[in-house]
Amino acid sequence: MPVSESDLWPLGLMRRRAGHRPPAVDARRPGSVAELQEILGSTRSGAIVARGGGSGVCGAVSPSAGDLLLDLTGLSEIQIDETNLCVRAQAGVVLGELEQKLNALGLTLGHHPASLPVATVGGLISTRSSGQLSSFYGSIEDMLLGLSAVLADGRLVAARPPIRSASGPALHQLFCGAEGGLGVIVEASLKLHRLPEAVLGTAYAAESVEQGLAALQLLTQAGLNLYVGRLYDEADSVLQGQAEGCLLLISSAGPVRRAQLELELMETALRGLRPLGDALWWRWLEHRYDLSAERLQELLAGAGSYLDTIELAQTWTGMPELYREVRSRLAETAQLVLCHFSHASEQGCCAYFTFAGSAEAEEAAEKLYRGSWDAALRAALVQGAVLSHHHGVGRLKAPYVAAEMGGWSEIWTALRDALDPQGRLNPAAVGGVDRGRVK
Repeated sequence: MPVSESDLWPLGLMRRRAGHRPPAVDARRPGSVAELQEILGSTRSGAIVARGGGSGVCGAVSPSAGDLLLDLTGLSEIQIDETNLCVRAQAGVVLGELEQKLNALGLTLGHHPASLPVATVGGLISTRSSGQLSSFYGSIEDMLLGLSAVLADGRLVAARPPIRSASGPALHQLFCGAEGGLGVIVEASLKLHRLPEAVLGTAYAAESVEQGLAALQLLTQAGLNLYVGRLYDEADSVLQGQAEGCLLLISSAGPVRRAQLELELMETALRGLRPLGDALWWRWLEHRYDLSAERLQELLAGAGSYLDTIELAQTWTGMPELYREVRSRLAETAQLVLCHFSHASEQGCCAYFTFAGSAEAEEAAEKLYRGSWDAALRAALVQGAVLSHHHGVGRLKAPYVAAEMGGWSEIWTALRDALDPQGRLNPAAVGGVDRGRVK
């Protein structure tokens, strides 16, 4: 199984670096929905794992020996409706290519994760993705108007019209974040927007993480349309080009006059912070996709090294303590710990930790890596935080997620068992939250 048949889970990359041989799987690349239906309807044994762009970092695409791997990149049709501002995109459509087509028409999906150059529509929905502009456009579930999916037995569930309906619950949303555990997404109807006439941004320095978080909270709760809001702790600020304090990037977008006015209102609200001008904002905008798949593999090329990110979410009142506790736990073993805060809403935001370290032996590095994750997630559970804001679950977080779900894990299990009674649809990812759980 070459790298292209898995995802970018750092532990998987570390194991391949150490010489672990991948298991033999049956890889299929259907070229149509009908072909996919035939494959699922005739497959009688082994687990079924769907794969899109392979940009996931939690091991959701890591099939075992004898599994069927479905490469969905052959499903790549796009139908853009400029009048009704929606698009029908098949599961294998690459987000970056879709955005380019939309931009040429003066449109945008508004979804800009760091994986934009390689991630696919089906994968983004399956992991409940959130992009860098989520404060402005929302996350993928806010853009999802409907979808079509093929169930474990080959049945096709076709999308309903892309308009809000009160005729029962929005059942298509059940597949958003299911990581292929309920069925294989084959097409989605997504909401579009006109490109903003202007995007304006600037930078500030906060004296502390607490002061910066208070500023982000103020902006999101003031009724202003925050296009981007990103706060970096002291260590991460240095890497962003700001030597003192915590870097805060803010921006507005829309018609020129409105964007100018909103940025002015934001600047008025942030008078207690030190203004830095707009150079660091434009620097971030230019380099926001630099951590590519190739770059991640380069960073993990050195024997005994490890590098990963943890994206937790919490309310504004709980975020300072969550940051301090998780950072402290990571610092016990990792040699580098950074954090930035983003995806701000009226209720809270995401804390995005980056941690790295090394050991003389590969086995020791894996032990440190797993220990860092376990300590961070257990601390987050104690704090009542969300364990995955936008990366999904995968093999990495599956044992911990039932504790976050609480009684809802029983509802999830009932749904999965009803649609996939044999438990064959990606059972190692979020589908396995009720097995081997951490308590």
